[in-house]
Amino acid sequence: MTFDEDASRIRAGNAAEVFSAARKLALNVLKCDQSKGSIRTKRLRASWDNSFMEQLLTNFKNRMN
Repeated sequence: MTFDEDASRIRAGNAAEVFSAARKLALNVLKCDQSKGSIRTKRLRASWDNSFMEQLLTNFKNRMN
């Protein structure tokens, strides 16, 4: 329940499936990060700090290669 999915009002067409995939990708990016802190803390920090967001995405990309 990291993204408060139960409160989501996305229901039209296949939007629910698309957003579900986006949430899963974001969760995987956060889980791959080795720094201390909960997933919630990392989400907040990434929303406040663009350099941390860039670091998360870069580390995830490097892990996938």
